[in-house]
Amino acid sequence: MFTNSKAFRANLTTQKRLAASVLKCGERKVWLDPNEVTEIAQANSRQNIRKLVKSGLIFKKPEAAASRSRAREHAAAKRLGRHGGHGRRKGTAEARMPTSVLWMRRMRVLRSLLRKYREQGKIDRHMYHELYLKSKGNVFKNKRVLMEYIHKAKTEQARVKLLNDQAEAQRQRNKAARERRAQRVAAKREQIISGDQE
Repeated sequence: MFTNSKAFRANLTTQKRLAASVLKCGERKVWLDPNEVTEIAQANSRQNIRKLVKSGLIFKKPEAAASRSRAREHAAAKRLGRHGGHGRRKGTAEARMPTSVLWMRRMRVLRSLLRKYREQGKIDRHMYHELYLKSKGNVFKNKRVLMEYIHKAKTEQARVKLLNDQAEAQRQRNKAARERRAQRVAAKREQIISGDQE
């Protein structure tokens, strides 16, 4: 004997409507457990529906959203420098990264380095002022070049100081030698004069 299976299926329209109201969503987002149809069909109040929601027989389907996996992959590639060729560019080089912004960034890096070195005592205020003006005059293209310049300048300063100290020491020695010679000459002269008087 042929029987229609739809005739034995419980009508859960009311339960779906109540569940949508309890879960605060649309009826299309309500999921009813197909294995527990008879138990769900007996729930005819919001309180009963809440109990079924708590037990997990009814729940709200998750929001169907577009997957972000491809977008994340693309963004990761962009961070590595991909997808930025001539065909992708819309503005001029100046519009995409203004030279004034690059200049400000460079100046801030160089000036912060000079300030740090001055506070640490690596450079004196005279060298700081000289290098500040040189930075403003576009002498150093990056921090590494400035650090190398400072290192060379300090080495040169130390060399000049050493040479000056050596020259000063030599002058002092020569002066002392002249004084000793003058004393010897004066003593000899005194000796000769006293010998003549005798």
